[in-house]
Amino acid sequence: MVAIRLRREGTTNTPYYKVVVTDQRSPRDGKFIEIIGNYDPKKKDLNANIDLARADYWIGQGAKPSDTVRSLIKKVRKSAATAAK
Repeated sequence: MVAIRLRREGTTNTPYYKVVVTDQRSPRDGKFIEIIGNYDPKKKDLNANIDLARADYWIGQGAKPSDTVRSLIKKVRKSAATAAK
C-alpha cells in the first residue's frame, strides 16, 4: 500500500520535513517513490509547499495521506484559492 507522509530532515531542534510518497512498510526516513513537497514547522504563515497535481494523482491511485499531510494539503489548497482571486 502506498502512503503520503512526512520525512524528517534537518538537525536537532530545527526540524524540516519533505512530503513524500512511499511504501507504507518502509521506515519514516527510508526509501521513497517521489517527493511532492516540503513543510517547515518553524516558519510562520504559509509554511508548506505541496505540488497539488501530484498529490491528487497519487490519491487517485489509492495512496493514503497521513493526518498531518491531509491537513497540509487542505491548507495549501485554501491559500492557492485565495491567491487566485
